Amino acid sequence: MAASGRGLRKAVAASPFPAWRRAHTEAGGGLKPEYDAVVIGAGHNGLVAAAYLQRLGVNTAVFERRHVIGGAAVTEEIIPGFKFSRASYLLSLLRPQIYTDLELKKHGLRLHLRNPYSFTPMLEEGAGSKVPRSLLLGTDMAENQKQIAQFSRKDAQVFPRYEEFMHRLALAIDPLLDAAPVDMAAFQRGSLLQRMRSFSTLKPLLKAGRILGAQLPRYYEVLTAPITKVLDQWFESEPLKATLATDAVIGAMTSPHTPGSGYVLLHHVMGGLEGMQGAWGYVQGGMGALSDAIASSATTHGASIFTEKTVAKVQVNSEGCVQGVVLEDGTEVRSKVVLSNTSPQITFLKLTPQDEEDFWRERLSDLPEQRKKAASLGPWTSEAFHGAFSFQEWLPEEFLERISQLDTRSPVTKINVAVDRLPSFLAAPNAPRGQPLPHHQCSIHLNCEDTLLLHQAFEDAMDGLPSHSVRLHRGLCPWLQGLCGWQRHPHTTRFGKNLRASWGEHIPLRHVPGPALLRPPRAPAFWLPLPSPGPVSLWKWGSSWLEVQWYDHSSLKPQPPGLK
Repeated sequence: MAASGRGLRKAVAASPFPAWRRAHTEAGGGLKPEYDAVVIGAGHNGLVAAAYLQRLGVNTAVFERRHVIGGAAVTEEIIPGFKFSRASYLLSLLRPQIYTDLELKKHGLRLHLRNPYSFTPMLEEGAGSKVPRSLLLGTDMAENQKQIAQFSRKDAQVFPRYEEFMHRLALAIDPLLDAAPVDMAAFQRGSLLQRMRSFSTLKPLLKAGRILGAQLPRYYEVLTAPITKVLDQWFESEPLKATLATDAVIGAMTSPHTPGSGYVLLHHVMGGLEGMQGAWGYVQGGMGALSDAIASSATTHGASIFTEKTVAKVQVNSEGCVQGVVLEDGTEVRSKVVLSNTSPQITFLKLTPQDEEDFWRERLSDLPEQRKKAASLGPWTSEAFHGAFSFQEWLPEEFLERISQLDTRSPVTKINVAVDRLPSFLAAPNAPRGQPLPHHQCSIHLNCEDTLLLHQAFEDAMDGLPSHSVRLHRGLCPWLQGLCGWQRHPHTTRFGKNLRASWGEHIPLRHVPGPALLRPPRAPAFWLPLPSPGPVSLWKWGSSWLEVQWYDHSSLKPQPPGLK
């Protein structure tokens, strides 16, 4: 997306008053009947596309269904006085050149590195009067080795080599993220000229191979083998392996024993922030502040962003060329280029006409009543019509079938909670005055003493049951929004209060009727009644509020239970 816009040029021939909205208003941002490019959805990817297009002189409009922009990168006040990052909550994988090209810091983006980044308290039975152990990992390698040595001196010595091994793999793959994929069709069926041109797409792949060198087979195993097999080759202590394995299963319906789970782990180490490879961080003001900064960059150069404007259809002519979009209120907006920030399912199965009959029915709806009856027989009944026009040429049945088979369901439940104090752990009791400690600023892994617990949770979820052995919770407090709690920020939360986001991993994809039991192993259970399908619900327990959201990644929005 940061590349040249030559091809697109040729084709074209949440504070109350965020900066992007002010810029849009000052530019006289009323809806126009035609734009050079239209973006469906104001998620962060759609906003980045709009910002680059507008900088290239392509007059661009973005249409967002909701009242706020950001998609999964959004900040909202879901509990009175508290603003949350409702979906995504950490930043790392945004490409470095986007920060520079769009001048995001100039437009208000403020980042805070997550250090330490991982805390795993142990629930150790039979410890007697001893304080249970915990594992705290951060950017200080010497301190990491000291922490790991509690469980294995051998693992403490090996850990730096493991980090360097993963660093080299990330270094090799990173350039591929910005390179055009290898054109296999041109290699297999293209002309000689096409095959010669496609050789250029091999250069980044060959460069990656040179970086990996003789260890290429070991790196290939990371991408294809179960992560347990990879970690067993490096380490012997289960707490360390389980902690690292959480990044191989989070957000995916996989077990540490699932082949290919190593790639999910790689996904969590190949990003970067502030020049530090593999670093993750919090956005001050929540993830919505990132979306606001991108939108501000776009609107400053003239892009138009419209909220509460739902796109109902993409207009396509009889030659298979895009002509624009139709909004839910019937407004038509013409454009030669339409970019969709929705899922492939919504884009190709809902927004585009599926066949000739759908196409002509839409056209008939625009005809005067006296012409509808004559035209209602349908031009698709004509043999001549079929000979000259076929939708299957540009939306083949095989393609639609592949799109419909995409499985984007998630096993994750995210629980946003407002609390009046920080959690205290047996392995790391709170300070006397309750001030935040280092482990309160990172991901907290509960019930991760052993990789077997993660696998058992996966098996329970596959059976459609709440886990009887483990729930993986990733808590972020008090810095969920970058600076909050004692480190107060005016657009985040109230002074002296804290936010907590808990991720329940390996939640069954199939809805189980009745109340769901959230039960950490070897601990008293508590009950959380699940609502019937409907809007997201709020509960209040004592002085704490909580919101539960069910996610369907195909639409990148909160979904009530039972929809999929």
